[in-house]
Amino acid sequence: MNAEKSETIIEVKNLKMYFPITHGVLRRKVGDIRAVDDVSFQVRRHETLGLVGESGCGKTTIGRCILRLYKPIAGNIIFNGRDIANLPERKLRPLRRGMGCIFQDPYGSLNPRQSAGSIAADPLRIHKAAKSRELEDKVAAIFRLVGLDPSMMDRVPHEFSGGQRQRLGIARALACQPSLIICDEPISALDVSIQAQIINLLEELQEELGLTYLFIAHDLSVVQHISNLVAVMYLGRIVEITTSEELYENPLHPYTKALLSAIPIPNPFVEAGRQPIVLRGEVPSPANPPAGCHFHPRCSMAISECSTVRPPLRDTGGEHMVACIRI
Repeated sequence: MNAEKSETIIEVKNLKMYFPITHGVLRRKVGDIRAVDDVSFQVRRHETLGLVGESGCGKTTIGRCILRLYKPIAGNIIFNGRDIANLPERKLRPLRRGMGCIFQDPYGSLNPRQSAGSIAADPLRIHKAAKSRELEDKVAAIFRLVGLDPSMMDRVPHEFSGGQRQRLGIARALACQPSLIICDEPISALDVSIQAQIINLLEELQEELGLTYLFIAHDLSVVQHISNLVAVMYLGRIVEITTSEELYENPLHPYTKALLSAIPIPNPFVEAGRQPIVLRGEVPSPANPPAGCHFHPRCSMAISECSTVRPPLRDTGGEHMVACIRI
């Protein structure tokens, strides 16, 4: 691995994002939703970090904090060597050109009143990244890059299929030539046949443009295919981080093992001999998470210390980090 590729493009340190719970006419604060609770990770340039976990575990909130759509209450977000967690808007705006976002819903994330060309050109206009006479040529080039015909630039979103709309969303994310793209479940709303096309497109774009992805998903098989590293989240915390191959061959955290056991195997003989791990109880509320390890009420390995000791994310060797005092 050369020096350029091993360079860290985004580093998140002890990130916290709480949302206040208010009550009454005076909106008095009575508690917090701990959406992200002390999360740390880093992503190297030209690589993909897959962020997985159940709905509501804080994956999307992390992505929005990195984009600074949310201002975190604590922690650092270091993008290209600069901490952007507390930057004012006027200093943040130039740095946002280096980031893009692909949204989950290709239907709701596009303005139905704008033409496709205008949607893709918005980032160029906002960041003044192209002169007016260059705008159409640049948008046409982006359309070709994502597999759309430039003749479709005058159409409005409802004239596109779901896969074409997501390609348009990808074109918008690429408009200002970002180095980091937050992919917020970009294929979950698409047909299975279209999902493969979008994943292949993202991989081709990464290879051609040298992109770095934070890929947020709940489909572990997709994450295995596209990611170099995988981080598993549970109730606002990361419980395990390792390479994609290591996670699927040697999962250590009991929650990761339960997630992987739920993936169906396309072999009836192997599938018949498997014993899926069924977790007891329900996911606790992020407004009142359990003390100690958040997973201990549902964990078959839990001991008394798990309810009082918060397990640190520690390195077990070979880029494999896990938060569990039993391992």
